[in-house]
Amino acid sequence: MLAKDIGIDLGTANVLIHVKGKGIVLNEPSVVAIDKQNNKVLAVGEEAWRMVGRTPGNIVAIRPLKDGVIADFDITEAMLRHFINKLNVKGFLSKPRILVCCPTNITSVEQKAIREAAEKSGGKKVFLEEEPKVSAIGAGMDIFQPSGNMVVDIGGGTTDVAVLSMGDIVTSQSINVAGDSFDHEIIQYIKKQYKLLIGERTAEQIKFEVGTVFPGGRKEQMDIRGRDMVSGLPRTITVHSAEIGEALKESVTLIVQSAKNVLEKTPPELSADIIDRGVFLTGGGALIHGIDQLLAEELKVPVFVSDHPLDCVAIGTGILLENMK
Repeated sequence: MLAKDIGIDLGTANVLIHVKGKGIVLNEPSVVAIDKQNNKVLAVGEEAWRMVGRTPGNIVAIRPLKDGVIADFDITEAMLRHFINKLNVKGFLSKPRILVCCPTNITSVEQKAIREAAEKSGGKKVFLEEEPKVSAIGAGMDIFQPSGNMVVDIGGGTTDVAVLSMGDIVTSQSINVAGDSFDHEIIQYIKKQYKLLIGERTAEQIKFEVGTVFPGGRKEQMDIRGRDMVSGLPRTITVHSAEIGEALKESVTLIVQSAKNVLEKTPPELSADIIDRGVFLTGGGALIHGIDQLLAEELKVPVFVSDHPLDCVAIGTGILLENMK
């Protein structure tokens, strides 16, 4: 039995793995739970995510990736090894070739760390590819023609904006503002406004259930529970879409500005193509209510959310693996 080639979307929030010929076979949170007393890994992925904010003192749930790069090398390696072993992709005497996606602005040291972690977790040969390029391919854009394509990939830790042509990136920008920043803004807003402490999971729930970034785009409300900062007791409050829009305003403005910066540096011929073809949104952040309307209004070009925004990078790795020469 020969080893199968695999593509990894090593995200700050989730890890997706695409096995050549099988499609996406794994989609789990990038979280590892370890016992601090003996540094033993207790749980990885979905199981560890359920422990976030709910563990006793000696157990910590760690997210080993920060802003799209490795923050804790050993834990990232343990996480990747766990996922790769779970998939059973190794051959009798051969190891799989691995294609890993990374943000556009990472340094050569950070690239080396990703490559080493993938090699140590069981890869024979490791290839790195830039995320916006792979997500554009996964979104169904034909980037190998001499025409302009623009993609805004809003992930968990980074937002990558890029204009592509002839199979490569013409201009790009990567900023450390994305899904995690939105959660953090919501936590801070509720702490300041209501003197109530909530966790990451609650913030994420608010973001998708009632959040909007387009003024007047949604009028919904939800009850949330947390710990009162004054009395220290549990308390329930009601939050509205308009408030969450206010909380997210600063982060979203940075993403809009980043898209404008990339457009300003784009050659005029390619800019004309983007007016025709529009901008594609990928990544989990593309699911936030109103982000497409806001970008369309600010950039003055059509904006489309891709069909499977969360899976675009993993689908793209699959297409690249099929054509890997």
